[in-house]
Amino acid sequence: MRVFIDANVIISVFNREYPLYIYSARILSLGSNDRFELFTSPLCLAIAFYFSSKKSGEKMAKNKMQSLLENISLTTIDDSVAKHAAGDPRIIDFEDGLEYYSAIKKSCNIIITED
Repeated sequence: MRVFIDANVIISVFNREYPLYIYSARILSLGSNDRFELFTSPLCLAIAFYFSSKKSGEKMAKNKMQSLLENISLTTIDDSVAKHAAGDPRIIDFEDGLEYYSAIKKSCNIIITED
């Protein structure tokens, strides 16, 4: 199963935000199970890095990011993803639309988000 992980799940692990941390850490641990492939987007990484660096500093945030990237693959956000997100009247939050269409482009079966 291909699973897209949204930024807020990553942030809760990076910043140990309870009670979400417990559940988010379990979700990220699915990457060690051969039945699951975890994905996120470069935009989610940038958002997670920003919030992690504010709490832990840039050096620690970069270390956390390097560790995450050993266990997760990336989707892409290109012009077709952006045009789909912008052109879909059901999409209210543009950033969520970018994540949604980048997950679809990578054939993800599910999107896991806190919101």
